[in-house]
Amino acid sequence: MFNNINTKSITFNLIAINIIVYIASQIFLQLYPLLSLHYIFNTQVITSIDTNKYESVYAFFLKNGYGGAFLPIQLLTHMFMHASYLQKYGFLHIMLNMWGLFMFGTILEQVWGPRRFLVFYFITGFGAVILHTAVQCYIVYSATGTINPSLDVLNSHPQVLGTYFSTTVGASGAIFGIATAFATLFPNTELMIIPIPIPIKAKYLMPLYILFELVMGVRGGAGDDVAHFAHLGGALFGFILVRIWNRNRTTLY
Repeated sequence: MFNNINTKSITFNLIAINIIVYIASQIFLQLYPLLSLHYIFNTQVITSIDTNKYESVYAFFLKNGYGGAFLPIQLLTHMFMHASYLQKYGFLHIMLNMWGLFMFGTILEQVWGPRRFLVFYFITGFGAVILHTAVQCYIVYSATGTINPSLDVLNSHPQVLGTYFSTTVGASGAIFGIATAFATLFPNTELMIIPIPIPIKAKYLMPLYILFELVMGVRGGAGDDVAHFAHLGGALFGFILVRIWNRNRTTLY
């Protein structure tokens, strides 16, 4: 399978960029808070908050002076960042995302061509950001009465510190969009997913996976550092875009 890899393809180059950025961010830790996506209204450099008041998988960076704030460029750069090796299962994050990009992206690029595939990739990635950020704003507003609270207000509402000072990374939103597009175009393709021992058709697997993400996102819970609504945003924008593009085309199998 790997003998036929096209090193000039968009899919291959997206994977290469992700891996290069990942390696660079693990070597130069200052890049991590700079390129990761912060809460859109967080304009504070995170050094004035008592990090012992809330749990964060990125507490290491905060406590060691690698604070950061939102920058518009992060809307793009966070898509090429992945979980730090300092986190549990950190390597697994980029491995699974790149495997999904390779498996589904290779096929979709052949179907659409490189230009349309690249457009789709970034639209779904930004779609993931839109829904993820909207949910963050809702959480902060529900607790504080504003989407842009002061540090004093935040310190009096410690339950939202984890949201306000969260750092989001990963290509998962775009990957979910790609997987949803694949399931829409090739609904009867059978896929294997661990630990299910039998193949499942894509048209059944993706809706179940999306339902799972929705349940986990609504449920929340301590220790859950997965951006479930970013996944849902990527899937939603991916489905809508495919439906628009294929209004007058025959469904593929």
